[in-house]
Amino acid sequence: MGHNDPVEILSSDLTLDEALAAAVEFAREAVATEVGADRVGGHLEVAMEDDRLATHLFDCTSPGYRGWRWAVTLARTPEALEPTVCDVVLLPGPDALVAPAWVPWSERVQPGDLGVGDVFPTGAQDPRLVAGFTDEDDLEGAGSQSPLSPGTWELGLGRARVLSQIGRDDAADRWYAGDMGPDSAMAKNAPHTCLTCGFLMPMGGAFGQMFAVCANVMAPADGRVVALDYGCGAHSEVQVDEVPADEVLADDLLPEGEGADAHLPGGDPVSESDAATSGAEEPALDAGVLDALALDDDLVEDAIEDLDGTVPVDAVEGLILDDAGEQDEPSANDEPTDLIDSVAAVAPKRPRGRGWLRGRST
Repeated sequence: MGHNDPVEILSSDLTLDEALAAAVEFAREAVATEVGADRVGGHLEVAMEDDRLATHLFDCTSPGYRGWRWAVTLARTPEALEPTVCDVVLLPGPDALVAPAWVPWSERVQPGDLGVGDVFPTGAQDPRLVAGFTDEDDLEGAGSQSPLSPGTWELGLGRARVLSQIGRDDAADRWYAGDMGPDSAMAKNAPHTCLTCGFLMPMGGAFGQMFAVCANVMAPADGRVVALDYGCGAHSEVQVDEVPADEVLADDLLPEGEGADAHLPGGDPVSESDAATSGAEEPALDAGVLDALALDDDLVEDAIEDLDGTVPVDAVEGLILDDAGEQDEPSANDEPTDLIDSVAAVAPKRPRGRGWLRGRST
């Protein structure tokens, strides 16, 4: 009873000892003495483990130990009927919550667990490795070996150990059954195998008979060992039918005729005389420009008085118009708003609009 595994009732041909089986309260008192009567539940069963050796099981009522059982082992001599307590332990039952079975550290580490700075020592008797040729003396007699011997495939100069036959077989089986083997979903849906791919880099030695290295950057196996009967959609000989591109058409058709005689769509032909006349028309002046041109000297002087001397008189007098009629007629390229902006710059800040100017002039 020195284990910590779930209790299993032993099935044997041992005859139940009546004296030991009847000592239920005696066994309960033994548990109560150790942990207290409040932690001992009902009697579950009794089982014979040997001649005159029985174990009583009681339910454990301690919080956090649901499904655990108190096990009390009793024994007696052939002449005595009074039992003796051999052991009192707490054992997990079939429904008890227990920790996983202990696994050695060397067996807990899985592929992919090794990180930066971690080390994983290899055992001295690892069956995947064998001693390599490390000295010239070891090469004596190597030439007499058979050409098919694994020793001639890889001498391992400078390495204390090299792959053994077990290590080679283990690696080959793992790679062939992995994601880069023929049974993967990618390989089963590939149009061709790697054996006929131009991106295949052969491997030397015995592994070259089954594996190679992929060198296609677009392939999922780029830089990895692949089986020769593996395949993917990035095979070098995959060809697809090219879809011809439609010819680009430009609408460069001109109306009938050329130059000024061209007919416009939905209209009459434009004559040269009409084009010259339309181009010579002068743009109409805005009403605001005409009002500004009609300002007299008194209006400008009144604006100067309203400024209370904050603007030099010379800056405003330069804007006085002697006679609106003497001004040159504005051409089509003149900006009619320049004069309005100039007058607005020296005029007092009043509500915008031309009404107040006309009111002052009248």
